[in-house]
Amino acid sequence: MPKWLRNQLMRAFYGKDRKQIRFLNACWFTYREKEQGSLPPRRH
Repeated sequence: MPKWLRNQLMRAFYGKDRKQIRFLNACWFTYREKEQGSLPPRRH
């Protein structure tokens, strides 16, 4: 996860800004979907 996104999420969680959390969550899933198209799947 990019550092800028992590920082934004932390700010939203601390401020309990549900609208911002939902928006950033959608951004993260969109970002991951685009990245997975160009990278092999990761194993945890």
